[in-house]
Amino acid sequence: MSNARTEATHRGATSECLLCAQELSKFYPDGRVQALDRVSFHVNRGEYLAVMGPSGSGKSTLLNMLGALDRPSSGEVFFEGRPLSEFYPWDRFRCEQVGFVFQSFHLLPALTALENVQIPMLETRRSAAERASAAESLLELVGLASRRHHLPQTLSVGERQRVAVARALANNPPLLLADEPTGNLDSAAAEAVLDLFARLHGEHRLTLVVITHDPALSRRAQRVLRLKDGRLIADEPVEGAGPVSDQ
Repeated sequence: MSNARTEATHRGATSECLLCAQELSKFYPDGRVQALDRVSFHVNRGEYLAVMGPSGSGKSTLLNMLGALDRPSSGEVFFEGRPLSEFYPWDRFRCEQVGFVFQSFHLLPALTALENVQIPMLETRRSAAERASAAESLLELVGLASRRHHLPQTLSVGERQRVAVARALANNPPLLLADEPTGNLDSAAAEAVLDLFARLHGEHRLTLVVITHDPALSRRAQRVLRLKDGRLIADEPVEGAGPVSDQ
């Protein structure tokens, strides 16, 4: 895509997009690896997007760019029409605007579910009572209110992932990024997480971008991006999915 065409695409999308990737490339010179190669797309506010592709296709690298965990070698990510470079340093941006869910949960083993959910809130001005109350509500949202005082090792893997989702929502971000969120789960636990994502999207109008190998997850999305060798090879609507929200 030419620079002129990319700029035109971006200008046309900013009024309705939450997130816009413009010609993103990532090159790792140590290994001479081109992880992303001029990837461009946009994500509407309230949209549910799945990103699929074989291992090494650039999916996790892309997620890191979208969530301001890493810088692109070239290109730009726009959030609500502003380039992410304007938000640097990105600590506050990630705290306030993005929730992250990872395959390995990353819960602190010495803290209860209730305490784990409060971790992102420690960067805010909420009082201890406000943090605890918000965490209680989030654990109720993900169906784990009765497990709030349990340590991670006493929870099932599916319950740990739902605690991780609650933690990702701690500061009420408009965007949730998930990297293989069902990768470590059995089919029943994975289905519970998929149902939770569907509720967050449908009832709470959350914008989701989910990296996955799981066809069941991709069928729940509204659009699927397909990557191969660092390039975007397809951008497909999911048959039967509802309309993309721009609210």
